[in-house]
Amino acid sequence: MQKNPGAQPVLKKRLPKRIRQIPDYYFLPRRSLPSAIAFYGSCILGGIAAGMVVEVWINKKVKEDGGVIWEFDK
Repeated sequence: MQKNPGAQPVLKKRLPKRIRQIPDYYFLPRRSLPSAIAFYGSCILGGIAAGMVVEVWINKKVKEDGGVIWEFDK
C-alpha cells in the first residue's frame, strides 16, 4: 500500500536525447543579395519572355487560320 494515498503520481516528461538543428535555409542555398536579385530576376524575365513568345506564336496561328480559334457549330 502507499504511504500517502492522497498524493498524485509524479509524471516525468521525456526530453529528446538530441535536438535536431534545422538550418535557416532548408531547400535553397543562401546567396548574397545582389546575386539573388540577378539570378531570380533573370528567371522571372525568362518566364516573361517565354510567355511573350507563346503569345506571338498563338496570334500568328490565329491569323493563318482565318481568325477563328474554336468553331462550336461543327
